[in-house]
Amino acid sequence: MKKLNVCAAIIAYGSVSILSAGQVCAAELKLLAGGAMTTVWAELRPQFEQASGHKLEIFFATTPNLIKEATSGRPFDVGVVPVEVMQDAAARAKFAEGPTTDIARVGLGVAVRAGAAKPDIGTADAFKATLLKAQSIASIPESATGYSIARVFDRLGISEQMKARMKAQPNPAAVVAAVANGEVELGLFLSNVLTAPGLDLVGPFPAEVQENVVFTAAVASGAGDAAAARALIQFLKAPAAVAIIKSRGMTPG
Repeated sequence: MKKLNVCAAIIAYGSVSILSAGQVCAAELKLLAGGAMTTVWAELRPQFEQASGHKLEIFFATTPNLIKEATSGRPFDVGVVPVEVMQDAAARAKFAEGPTTDIARVGLGVAVRAGAAKPDIGTADAFKATLLKAQSIASIPESATGYSIARVFDRLGISEQMKARMKAQPNPAAVVAAVANGEVELGLFLSNVLTAPGLDLVGPFPAEVQENVVFTAAVASGAGDAAAARALIQFLKAPAAVAIIKSRGMTPG
C-alpha cells in the first residue's frame, strides 16, 4: 500500500519513463465499506480499477465491525461507510480531518419469501399491526440499519414486543437467505438489499417512520497513497458511478 515514496524515487532518478512509472506506482488501496453496498461495489470495483490502474482490497462489514477495523491499528486507505461509523470518536480520528463526502443513501424496506402473501405496510398503523402479527423477523440489530429499525420500533411503541420476534443475522446475505429459505416470515433491512432473488419486496417503510442510512466517504489519516484514495472518492461522484448506484436501488449523494 505504501509505494508513493518508492515511486517518487524511481521517477527522480530517471530509472523509468513517466508512463512506466504510472504503471509501477499503481496503488493498492484497502477500502472499508458498508456491507449493504456489496452489489454496488461488484460493478464499481472493476470499473475503477480499469480506469485508474489502482487495485482495491475491500473489507465489507457492519458498523460495529467497521469501527473495530478502523481502530485496530491495521492500515487502510479510504472508507465508504455508514455515517454512524464517523460518529464514533475513535474511528473518526482514523480519517483525515474535514468534511466527509456522502456517496449514497437508501431507506428501510420489508420483504417476504418470493410468492408469499404481502402484508399491509401502507400506513404506520398497518405496519405496526403487521410487525406484531409476525412470528419471526430477520435483520442485523448490530448495524447502522439495525439501529435505524430500533428507532422505528421505539416510535411505534413496540420495542419490547419485537425482541422475541427478531432473528439476528450476521450480514446482509444472511438476511436474504433467511427470508428466501422460509426460516423467517419477514426481512427488515435496506430496500436495495431486499431486491435479491428469492425475495419479494413488499415496499418501503411508511413515510411517517421511514429512515435513511447514509454512506459517506473519507480518506484515512494514514493512507499510503492519499491521492489515489481521493481519486476513488472523485470516481464515486462521477456520472458512470452515479448511474450504477441508482441502478442498485440507492440514491446518490
